[in-house]
Formats: sequence, C-alpha cells, structure tokens
Amino acid sequence: MIPLIAGLVTLGLSLALPFVIKPFLMKLGVMDVPTERSSHERPILRGLGLAVLLAMLIGGLVALGWFLAADASRWSLLAVVVATSLAAGLLGFAEDLQGLSVAVRSLLLLAIAGLAMGALVWVGSTFPEYWIAGTPIWVRALLVLYGVLFISSFINVANFMDGLNGISGLHGAVAGATFASAGLISEQGWLVAAGLVLAAGFLGFLPWNLTPPGAFLGDVGSYLLGGAIAVTSFAALMSGVPILATIGPMIIYFGDVGVTLAKRMRAGYRWDEPHKEHVYQRIQQLGYSHVTASGMTAGFTALASLLGLASFFVPPIWWIGLLLAGLAVLAVYLRLPRLLPAR
Repeated sequence: MIPLIAGLVTLGLSLALPFVIKPFLMKLGVMDVPTERSSHERPILRGLGLAVLLAMLIGGLVALGWFLAADASRWSLLAVVVATSLAAGLLGFAEDLQGLSVAVRSLLLLAIAGLAMGALVWVGSTFPEYWIAGTPIWVRALLVLYGVLFISSFINVANFMDGLNGISGLHGAVAGATFASAGLISEQGWLVAAGLVLAAGFLGFLPWNLTPPGAFLGDVGSYLLGGAIAVTSFAALMSGVPILATIGPMIIYFGDVGVTLAKRMRAGYRWDEPHKEHVYQRIQQLGYSHVTASGMTAGFTALASLLGLASFFVPPIWWIGLLLAGLAVLAVYLRLPRLLPAR
C-alpha cells in the first residue's frame, strides 16, 4: 500500500500544482521561443516540469517516511533516487531561468552523477546479499566511473528527446511502470514506490501538455526525467534486478540520440548544433501528429522494456537472445521514417 499511496499523492499533486506554478512561471516570463530544433511555431510557456518535480519530491518523501516508520531496510536506495532526481531537476530549472554555460552545466551534471553513484555504491555495499558487497574496491571504482558517465549522459539524452508534445510524459509513464513491475517481481517495495512516483508525476503532466494552450516541461522536467530514470536504473541494478530489466526503458532513447548524433558528426555538423533530425522528429515531419509520433516512440520503449522484464523469467543464458531482440526493436524504430507512409 505504501507505493500505491505515494503514487496517488504524486498524481494528484502533478495534476493540481500547475494551477499554482503557471502564474509563477508567467510572471518570470519563462517562455519557449521556437528555434531550429523546435517542432512548434509559437511561443509556449515552459518550465511546468517544476510542478512535476515538486509532486515527485513530495510523493517520494511520503514513501520514504512510511518506509522509515515501518523500519524497511531498503529505504536508503529510495532516498538516493529522490535526492538525485531533485538535484537534476533543480539544475534544469536554473537552465530554464537564466541558462548555464556548457562547461558549468557539464561539471554540475558530473557532480550530481558522481554523488549519486558514490551513494549507491556505498549503500549497496552495506547489504551483504547484494552482489556489489563482495567486489574489490577497484571494481567499485570502475562502476562509479561508468555510472557517472551513464547518468550524466542519459540526462542529456532525455533533454534531446524532449521535442514533441507528449513524448516525455509518455516516456516517464512507461519507464515508471517498468520499474514498478520490476519491483513487484523482485518483491522490493522501494522500487515499486520509485516507479509509481515516476509514472504518476509524468502522467499528471500530460493533460497540461496536450490540451490548449499547452505548456512544456522545460529543462527542469527533462533533466528530472533523465535523472530519475538513470538513477533508478542503477539502484535497481545494485539491488539484484537483471541488467536487461534496468536498461529496457532507455534503449530507444539512447539509440535515437546516439545514431542521430553519429550521423550528423559524420556529415560535419557539431554535436550540440540545434536540429530536427531525431527519429521521432522525422516521423512527425511525415505528417503524423505530435501525439501519434510520441506514442510510437513510447510504444517501442514499452516493447523493449517488456523484453527486459522477461529476463526475470528465463535463465541468464537466454539473456543474449533477449538483448538481440531488443536491438532488433531498436533497429525497426530507427527505420520508421523510411517505413512509414507520408501523410
């Protein structure tokens, strides 16, 4: 019941808080003006991810308080997820308000990811039943280094992929549902709570995003999305969830951004130059609506996530087959702009 209550609290707040946050953002003049990367044609209010951030923070604290009162032994993993999500969201909000240089933003992203990974490795090492508890120091150091790059990269990936109405809200819902399912299967209440809070927070944003006059998450929301998914993924891995189940929600996003940037750099463009060449953007440019294109991306993410969850039920020797199936799903997604008819 604890995760369910936390999820319902988050959903309610995510739906209601924009009534308070929107006037605040309008007073600050936080508007998204169309650029070369934009898929909209008029200025739209941005930064409503602040409401999602507050909703997820309160929902996460509700779950933490209940777990502490019940003396649940795994509350510390949820605490790292909540703290990291908050830090990532606040960094995005600073970017929304005044902008940060690439160097400063990158350093802060690395710092957030470093603190998160240091905390996760330390927490994981305190539980003898966790696989990391028996590993040498050098293995933990390499894991921290890899995790820092992984978390900071996915925050950027989530930011790059936040370019259509509905895409981030749907992605947060799919990723959250996947983590909650993994928590149920592995009987880890903290992971169920983290997943439901994530899903509820971004589901509550969708009506505000998809109904006129509309509003955008802004960097506060996309950084929150990337940070919450990446740190939850690593926390789940620490607690023994199969690796394929932890990365399923990220395969499509990583693949879209990685392949698109590689193609552009090979063509001589800078990696950080604004553009509209991601797969989901090219689908929308074929004449499909924002919701349809976003739904396709979310659907392929859901399929990859289901393949990851299947690793709970088969021996590890079959994980290679599931991985190959996931890569096949990614390959089909990447070819959608060529496979789909124009409208």
